[in-house]
Amino acid sequence: MQQLIVSALLASLWTLSTGAGDWCYQSQFSCDHQCNAPEKWDHANSNCGGRQQSPINVVTRKTLKDERLTPFKFQNYQQTFSGTIKNNGHSVQVGVPHLSTISGGGLPDTYKAVQFHLHWGSNGGPGSEHTIDGEQYPMELHIVHMKHQYTDLTTALSDPEGVAVLGIFYERSNSANRKYDHIINALKSIKNTDGNTSLLPISLAQLMPAEQNLTSYYRYKGSLTTPGCTEAVIWTLFEHPVPLSIEQLRAFSELKFHDGKPMVGTFRPVQPLNGRQVYRSGGAMMLASSTLLMLAITTALGFSQSN
Repeated sequence: MQQLIVSALLASLWTLSTGAGDWCYQSQFSCDHQCNAPEKWDHANSNCGGRQQSPINVVTRKTLKDERLTPFKFQNYQQTFSGTIKNNGHSVQVGVPHLSTISGGGLPDTYKAVQFHLHWGSNGGPGSEHTIDGEQYPMELHIVHMKHQYTDLTTALSDPEGVAVLGIFYERSNSANRKYDHIINALKSIKNTDGNTSLLPISLAQLMPAEQNLTSYYRYKGSLTTPGCTEAVIWTLFEHPVPLSIEQLRAFSELKFHDGKPMVGTFRPVQPLNGRQVYRSGGAMMLASSTLLMLAITTALGFSQSN
């Protein structure tokens, strides 16, 4: 009996030491730091074991065209603001004044921007959370919005459609993207956990793909990609990535987790679809069709030249 009591006490102490909130990425797990890595996030929060979790792998040939996925209406996305950029121990996050909104695009309501943050790999290697046909991009931006009538994210997350997140991929470029200079330069001041600094004026629009590329996107219902993994998110994943140089991508890997280790591999592995359907905008479908057409023409030309 005494042995059972001791075992129970040890188990409860381990639970307290890891803590419901003590979750980590796989890159943080070690013998010295036995935290709840992604496969055990349901220990940190039971929601993480749900059936509509994010991120996912988008299999483009299995997506369905949805005529309701029209172009978005971006309000005040061009407006500059001076925010605070912070190393929150898991990512880089910037709070956004609730002035920028999105509507249209098949969304059930108007949503206002709350914050944005990023997920990345190691030194410019694979690091996006979502993947497209198994391809993992170097980094992924999440612009988090909540329904316009809510005043805080906690309340919005109690609504099954209370949050809308825009996901934007990055690709490696031979030249630096000057639109990201303010963010990249600020990283030097927030290397340690809880470090924060003022961000020189930026707009959400300058973080996005070019306007003509914003009509091609994927849509599905999912969750937050960190604990508590609440399943209240309408996801939009833009097809066209934003270019950054390898030096810009590597700058994020110079940040540090709370234990001083490099902040790398800050992505959750893809989760099962569990029967969910992923939809595709008309723009994305047209783009795919034109790509296939060009491939067919190239193949035909090659065939005719060989005969």
